[in-house]
Amino acid sequence: MTDERFWDVIEAAWAPLGDEVGAARRALTARDLSADVWEMSEISVVEKALDAFLGNLGAAARDLSGDELTDLDRSCERLLHDIDRADVHEVTDGSDDGFLYARGFIVAMGRDFYTAVAADPRVAVPDAECESMCYFFSHVHRERFGDFPDTGSGISRESCRNPEGWPD
Repeated sequence: MTDERFWDVIEAAWAPLGDEVGAARRALTARDLSADVWEMSEISVVEKALDAFLGNLGAAARDLSGDELTDLDRSCERLLHDIDRADVHEVTDGSDDGFLYARGFIVAMGRDFYTAVAADPRVAVPDAECESMCYFFSHVHRERFGDFPDTGSGISRESCRNPEGWPD
């Protein structure tokens, strides 16, 4: 399974939430970074939709095999690891756990937002978190099969563990 499948699953979980949520996600991704004005209504729309998104994600994951869940968890783990960077933390702030949850929000928002933040951390939303996304597929795997998946990646999704993101 590739990251393409991961992003397809994420987008499928957002799709039923409607045009207002989709428009808010797009607006947060494409907003004018030179302006100091935050469109709080867009952040509010997305944050209010997170529980429904996670419910949709859970429904989609319930029929997946153990291998498929492990593959999704491996993708999530690597995506979280790749944005475990000091420049992203500078925008999102937070403790180690808070920064992990902020990266969970970035991943949960979908590929376009994730890619935009990876390219320019100023796109990240301060104080926005999605703790459940960080270990979502591993928890589904445990609930269904009795154990956490072994991604075999050798990397950590925990904060400050990406040596390339924290060079000092």
